Amino acid sequence: MTALSVNVNKVAVLRNSRGGNEPNVVAAAQAAITAGCAGITVHPRPDLRHIRPDDVLALAEITRGRVEFNIEGNPFAPARGAYPGLLALVEATRPEQVTLVPDGDGQLTSDHGFDLRRDGAALRPLIAELKARGARVSLFMDAGAEALEVAAEIGADRIELYTGPYAQAFAAGNAGQALARCADTASRAQALGLGVNAGHDLSQHNLLAFVQGVAGVAEVSIGHALFAEALYDGLHETVRAYLRILAAG
Repeated sequence: MTALSVNVNKVAVLRNSRGGNEPNVVAAAQAAITAGCAGITVHPRPDLRHIRPDDVLALAEITRGRVEFNIEGNPFAPARGAYPGLLALVEATRPEQVTLVPDGDGQLTSDHGFDLRRDGAALRPLIAELKARGARVSLFMDAGAEALEVAAEIGADRIELYTGPYAQAFAAGNAGQALARCADTASRAQALGLGVNAGHDLSQHNLLAFVQGVAGVAEVSIGHALFAEALYDGLHETVRAYLRILAAG
């Protein structure tokens, strides 16, 4: 069954909008774990717009030995202010997985994957450093991406399919081509020995079609839609609903 990793960034966004410690990021992660998720995901950014370094440390403690901890981030972003850099956070927390994402301050959210022909050589030593700290390394990639063989050559363990375009096509009622592109990319990655994760704008509406149409997805990371749905149905029941969908898929 495809594993569900719950991204708790949105809890931090709401907390930061008011200050203080409510809603509590750790409490939200605890609730998701109790409901049965397989992992917790965070994406700390240098501008501290949501998850902060202290959140990463706290979440590493409560996930250890219980579920996988996945830290997303741009490996090329330098330390800035309270942000110590991705490698330093990995060194301090030793997550099971690190997902490398080519994002910047100007992006509202992650909206494209790596160009491995351009970035592969620079990623290679960073991947080696992360793996030396015990992390499985996944690269955020567009469906239809070329040069997937570079991901395997530079030491990545998995790719994460950027599913934003699929979600948009699904909402418009014409997801066939986008889903086929995801399936083809996953198949090519798996043929190279890479595992396949997926994430971005997946929801209860489009997840079943995705996992039924894309074979062998190891993990989906879901945050924005999950917490939006949880406003109406509660966090525990929402996580359970996602798990039922993945079991059916």
